[in-house]
Amino acid sequence: MAPPPSPSVLPAPLRLAGVHHVAVIGSDYARSRRFYTEVLGLTVVHETWRAERQSHKLDLQLPDGTQIELFSFPESPPRPSYPEACGLRHLALRVGDLAACLRALATHGVAAEPVRVDPFTGCPFTFIADPDGLPIELVGPRPGC
Repeated sequence: MAPPPSPSVLPAPLRLAGVHHVAVIGSDYARSRRFYTEVLGLTVVHETWRAERQSHKLDLQLPDGTQIELFSFPESPPRPSYPEACGLRHLALRVGDLAACLRALATHGVAAEPVRVDPFTGCPFTFIADPDGLPIELVGPRPGC
């Protein structure tokens, strides 16, 4: 199988510009809202209660403009397995100072896996989990960059 063409040779309509948003469904809206806004510090863009669906929709924004949509739905099924279920494996967020980020998360009682270094990128990274166990990877800058 041939490798995919590089972005520079893709036709103009297929040149992706970046990630617009990622959608997350929480089992407890208030708990998830607190985690994403107070613990992770994401900015609330818009919050809606959709009565016809008995569902909250919270649009959150990261500093680079990427958004996370946080939904609640009554009786959502649990994640099939952790973390190798088909579908979205995890959410990865860039951080400027991984050690400082982990210290701040610890003040909120958020535990992190041991920090590792990606053998391909050289970037340090670790994983935390949101209140429903969704894996969130935190990726720091490469040392010396």
